Amino acid sequence: MDLLQTYKDTDADDQRMSDQSSPDSSPPRLTIVPKSAAPKVDDTMLSLTVADAIANKSLTKPLDPTQHVVAFNPTYDQLWAPIEGPAHPYAKDGLAQGMRNHKLGFVENAAIEPFTFDEQYNTFYKYGYAADPSASAGYNYVGDLNALKQNDGISVYNIPQHEQKKRKLEKKKEALEKEGGDEAEEDKEEVENPATDAWLLKNRKSPWAGKKEGLQGELSEEQKKYAEDYAKKKGEEGDKNKDKGEGMSDKSTFHGKEEKDYQGRSWIAPPKDAKATNDHCYIPKRLVHTWSGHTKGVSAIRFFPKNGHLILSAGMDSKVKIWDVFNSGKCMRTYMGHSKAVRDISFCNDGSKFLTAGYDKNIKYWDTETGQVISTFSTGKIPYVVKLNPDDDKQNILLAGMSDKKIVQWDINTGQITQEYDQHLGAVNTITFVDNNRRFVTSSDDKSLRVWEFGIPVVIKYISEPHMHSMPSISLHPNGNWLAAQSLDNQILIYSTRERFQLNKKKRFAGHIVAGYACQVNFSPDGRFVMSGDGEGKCWFWDWKSCKVFRTLKCHNGVCIGAQWHPLEQSKVATCGWDGLIKYWD
Repeated sequence: MDLLQTYKDTDADDQRMSDQSSPDSSPPRLTIVPKSAAPKVDDTMLSLTVADAIANKSLTKPLDPTQHVVAFNPTYDQLWAPIEGPAHPYAKDGLAQGMRNHKLGFVENAAIEPFTFDEQYNTFYKYGYAADPSASAGYNYVGDLNALKQNDGISVYNIPQHEQKKRKLEKKKEALEKEGGDEAEEDKEEVENPATDAWLLKNRKSPWAGKKEGLQGELSEEQKKYAEDYAKKKGEEGDKNKDKGEGMSDKSTFHGKEEKDYQGRSWIAPPKDAKATNDHCYIPKRLVHTWSGHTKGVSAIRFFPKNGHLILSAGMDSKVKIWDVFNSGKCMRTYMGHSKAVRDISFCNDGSKFLTAGYDKNIKYWDTETGQVISTFSTGKIPYVVKLNPDDDKQNILLAGMSDKKIVQWDINTGQITQEYDQHLGAVNTITFVDNNRRFVTSSDDKSLRVWEFGIPVVIKYISEPHMHSMPSISLHPNGNWLAAQSLDNQILIYSTRERFQLNKKKRFAGHIVAGYACQVNFSPDGRFVMSGDGEGKCWFWDWKSCKVFRTLKCHNGVCIGAQWHPLEQSKVATCGWDGLIKYWD
């Protein structure tokens, strides 16, 4: 405590010393009260004015559509005002979605109904007066008021029936007075209007009943000359189109020793001992025979159905030849009926007849044994593929894929076209019957596959993908469940023949070069192997299950266009090429 007292006394002494040291000459310090020079203003009124301005501004300002809470009751104008400032993030033109009733924005309802508008519009153009749409109450009229009084204010839609009849009678009377009692011509408007009695009286015959009957005046010299030239031209066209294709006499030459043997059997009769020795097929290894006789390339070959003891070939030298396979190995008969290269050939079920399609626009139906042409068919277009219906009871029905995108169906017995399947966008290349011959699949230059019900010209399945190429050759698997299609992107694609005709992506056969060539694809009779020719003269064999290349044979100089497995001899294959040769491999 003594120490604290000492500190206190020391502080008091220091204070006293400082007061004594201040000079006497320093002026005294004065305190000045601050004053404002501005006049006094009533702040209450000012604050009320500012509040009103803010309130008015909030009442006129449009609502922000992005805000979730509105703190006051907005007016109708505020709710429906267009959004100002930057564009609304959810509406390109600045209109909120709730305000839109049209793709271009908000459209107000019209104050007048369409029927009322049409009524007034037509009344104005007919009578010269109409109701004023801007009138707030009652009917005020604009236009010709005299006509209004004369017609009692009627519109075009509410003329009474008796009034209409009266007007007709008045018009007729006026016309009679003008003509002096003679029959007057009816009003032009009435005569031309099909809804009036006058028109019905004048046109008792229906306007759809054909050409109007009337006396034809004499033709001028110019018209006569034109008619003669036209008739002459038509006559020439008629002569040309008698056959439609290019005409050529049909000939056939038999090259064998005799057409019938000592027992009276025909040369096309199959040998009795021709039977399949084994169900298992093998890949051929060596060349056993070569048939040469065509002066140009061979475009197609077909084995005789079921037995394969003869082979038919179509040549680019316009000839079709049939060769012996089992015995002599020589040409048995030559069929000459086309003036240009033969494109396709097809046997009937028993082999007694066959079809040929040539670039001379003709399809010919031949008797295999005698070499006579039974029928000739033509539409004036090039047939690319010909097929007979495989059903035994429909062997008289011929299908041909034409260069004009159509598949034409003929009845061979009558020679008449019975159906046209016209859906493709390019020339038709193949026709393949599936599903117990109830349907057929066609391929075309339009890079698509189309499936048809036989006899119905409506596509039931259309297969076209951006990656697809044209498929100039299609073959049916022996079990009937798959189609092998030669695609021009150097691969063979497999499609199911069930309802959906789906592409089997797991099976794809590649390695050969066929781009630009319609090389034939085919199966072995047991379905274990797939084979195809290629553009380099090779014949390729693939295993059906593994899709691997089994063997390749160098068969021809140039393109190997056709390859067929023998129907009975399981290890024998025939190939044909553009070198004019047909080769037999074992």
